[in-house]
Amino acid sequence: MLNPLAQELNDILKGTSAEFLFSDIGKRMYFPKGIIAQGAEAGKNASLANGTIGTTVVNGTPVILPSIQKWAPELTSKELVAYAPTAGIPAIREEWKKCQIKKNPSLKNKTTSLPVVVPGLTAALSYTMDLFIDEEKPLLSPKPSWDNYVLIAEARRGAEFHQFEMFKDGKLNLESFENAVKDEAKKYGSVRLILNFPQNPSGYSPTSAEVNEICKILKECAESGAKLLVISDDAYFGLNYEDTIEKESIFAHICDLHENILAIKADGPTKEDFAWGFRCGFLTFGCKGYTDNQYDALVKKLMGIIRSSVSCAATPSQNIILKSFTDQKNESEKLEFRKILERRYKKVRSFVDTHTSNALTPLPFNSGYFMAFQTNGIDAEKMRIKLLSEKGIGIIAIDNNTLRVAFSSLDEEKIEEVYSKIYEVADELSYA
Repeated sequence: MLNPLAQELNDILKGTSAEFLFSDIGKRMYFPKGIIAQGAEAGKNASLANGTIGTTVVNGTPVILPSIQKWAPELTSKELVAYAPTAGIPAIREEWKKCQIKKNPSLKNKTTSLPVVVPGLTAALSYTMDLFIDEEKPLLSPKPSWDNYVLIAEARRGAEFHQFEMFKDGKLNLESFENAVKDEAKKYGSVRLILNFPQNPSGYSPTSAEVNEICKILKECAESGAKLLVISDDAYFGLNYEDTIEKESIFAHICDLHENILAIKADGPTKEDFAWGFRCGFLTFGCKGYTDNQYDALVKKLMGIIRSSVSCAATPSQNIILKSFTDQKNESEKLEFRKILERRYKKVRSFVDTHTSNALTPLPFNSGYFMAFQTNGIDAEKMRIKLLSEKGIGIIAIDNNTLRVAFSSLDEEKIEEVYSKIYEVADELSYA
């Protein structure tokens, strides 16, 4: 039997795409009117004393060890050690939404939820799959893809992990994509799709024309009556190195595409602001026709997931990122780091465009942190081990015939040598 609070949220979302798409957990989830909710209410109205939250307070301020405070003297104890609200500090949620609109101008007149703070983008994806993926509801992803997708979908959620071929003849394989989406819709009546641009591991972002084709396919599927969940994993958003790349997130194009398409944007400062270890991410909902009340219901279900797992994201990370947005040098500093990545990309691009190996085929790449090779006739794991043990070079074997190289972590002056050795080892294994 459902908790009355869960039933209340389900009633608000009755008849929407979310109602159809929810997993078993998604249907059961709610945000309790317990300690956190009562504490928030007391924080606004308890004028004499607030005895709700388990923190040590002196004269209305959380205490902090001097041995901790000295490492961040410009932050107050509240900004460092107090609990953050379950959905995140309101100011950073508002500021991040402004950032989303600035980076994606077409969002300006579209309705989406206020972004919810989560402890990193992996958490954003994991929580999304908690709400919408289960044993009867598979996840569809490109091939190759980041290994954490299958770990979350299969190992955590017990779901099937389906893939379509991302590339064909050096281009995005829209035929494979369309067939996979339509097959899922026909078999399940719904599609749960994750798209990641710039993509990990390939480092590819679609052109504007390709985005239009993707949207056309998704809309046709929605018009047929299927319900679609489309997750935009925007971890590397904005790191584009070619003029032909679509500038806006695919989320901006699909968040009001059709009533049957529920779009989710997972993004954050992890890579965009070069703050990897801060573990601060955001999750945003968008769907044509959704009311503020319905978005609020979705956010409350997400808050229930957060409350029942980590309770809230870290306070210091949120406050430091929020303060960085007010620094006039913020954008110029990020631009400088992006230029470093772009120079490394161009060096790699120049190398692979002028070198060939029968054993390696570079997958299309134009953005992000990575590029990848398809191995031809040799085992990717065997090549990875040989490179590491004999050449002192570490790269990732994504699967049996895909190798990922993070050029983001290669100093520019080492790229020529590193890639020369990669090709050398590939040829050695090919002729062995």
